[in-house]
Amino acid sequence: MDDKVRASWEKVLNPETLKTNIITASIFSMAFEMLKDSIIRKIRAFYVDGLDPDCDELNEDYKLKVLSLNKSVLYASLQWLKNINAIDESDIEKFDHIKRCRNTLAHEMLRYASSGVDFKVGDVFDDMVNLLRKIEIWWFENFDLSIAPELYPENIDPKSVIPGPVWSLQMLINIALGPEDEAKKYYEQFLKNASET
Repeated sequence: MDDKVRASWEKVLNPETLKTNIITASIFSMAFEMLKDSIIRKIRAFYVDGLDPDCDELNEDYKLKVLSLNKSVLYASLQWLKNINAIDESDIEKFDHIKRCRNTLAHEMLRYASSGVDFKVGDVFDDMVNLLRKIEIWWFENFDLSIAPELYPENIDPKSVIPGPVWSLQMLINIALGPEDEAKKYYEQFLKNASET
C-alpha cells in the first residue's frame, strides 16, 4: 500500500484523530458564524428602528448607509466597518481568507479528516478570533464605554476587556479541545453554582 494512502486511512480510522478533526472543523464553523453575526448584527441593531435587532422593519438610514454598500449584507457590513475605521482593508482580506478556509473545512470534511488541508487551521483560527476581538472591542470603546462609562471601572483599558463572544468561543475551545480535566472544571463549576441558587 502506498505510504500516502496508508497515512490517510490511518488518520481517518483513528478514532481520536477523527474526533478531534471533526470537533475542530465544527468549532471553526461555529466561530465563523459568530464572527459573521458580530459583523452584521450590531450594525443592524444600531440602525434598526427601536434598536430591536429582531425587528423586520429596516429604516432608510440602514438601507442607505449600509445595505447600499454591497449586494451582500455581510460585505456591506464589512465595508461600513471599514468606512468608520473599525477595520481596514487587510482585515477584509483576512476575512476573505478565513471564509475560504471555513468553506474548505465545511465542504471538504473528509479531505480534512484524511489528508489535511493546505493551511494551518490554528493560524486561521487565531486570525478569526483576533478579527472578532477587534470588532467587538471597537463597539465596546465607541458605544458601550462612551454611552455608559459609569458601568465600568475608572481608567479601564479597553484592550484588557474580553468581549462576551470571544470569551464564549475560548470557553468552547477549552471544553471541546483542551485536556479533559480542564474541560470538566467548567462543568463542575456550573453544577456547583447551579446548586447554590
